[in-house]
Amino acid sequence: MANAPHLLVVDAPYYTEISKSLMEGVTEVLDAAGATHDYVTVPGVLEIPAAVSMALKSPKQYDGYIVIGCVIRGETTHYEIVSNESARAIMDLSVAHNLAIGNGIQTVENEAQAWARAKVSEKNKGGGAASAALEMIKLKKSLGT
Repeated sequence: MANAPHLLVVDAPYYTEISKSLMEGVTEVLDAAGATHDYVTVPGVLEIPAAVSMALKSPKQYDGYIVIGCVIRGETTHYEIVSNESARAIMDLSVAHNLAIGNGIQTVENEAQAWARAKVSEKNKGGGAASAALEMIKLKKSLGT
């Protein structure tokens, strides 16, 4: 990219090691693109949209956002609430505020699925979220928005 984009990564590291692996993928892609980033953590996946919203009011300017975390199905309906409401709120923010967001929140049935998606050597969903954010930044710039 002509001007190095600057992104905010918002991480809900409830599953610390899975988040570290997702972040490894994010960092690898951003470094390869020459992008810079700030990193913040929040208590849980439901707090991610609020953090992005807060960043919009911050004096810091971001070209895009990457959100990462993991929700593993448990015995209650909490999984559906967290998965659906966080995705809805992130989508609402991206549309309402014209944001380039790469969503790397993993919603999985079990820890094995989480690891398969988090590991850079496997599905590398952290890297995928970073790539998506970078592509959306390019699109936004090409459209002049």
